[in-house]
Amino acid sequence: VQLQASGGGLVQAGGSLRLSCAAPGPIFSSYSMGWFRQAPGKEREFVAHISRSGSMISYADFVKGRFTISRDNAKITVYLQMNSLKPEDTAVYYCAAAKGYWTFKLATEYWGQGTQVTVSS
Repeated sequence: VQLQASGGGLVQAGGSLRLSCAAPGPIFSSYSMGWFRQAPGKEREFVAHISRSGSMISYADFVKGRFTISRDNAKITVYLQMNSLKPEDTAVYYCAAAKGYWTFKLATEYWGQGTQVTVSS
């Protein structure tokens, strides 16, 4: 089972992109979902996640005020709206799903294939 991430691309600094992550089945409407990223030569890091109902959201400090995560349970899709992009946001972005909200970062169960985001200066 793999999540399908899309929406990456090349954008200039200050620009915007919206990533999408489609889950393959209705069971994922009961999962917390979110995003990690991995830049070249660096470890994968947490970006944001959202509870199954959408009532709880968490962001990494470095994206607060710039990125917005949301989900549409009817479409079983989670989105990451990225504004005011910086060159340091360049990375492969991975969507992920886990049953728990509070254990999301440590107990991720499903991953997407990754989508490349490149921000030029």
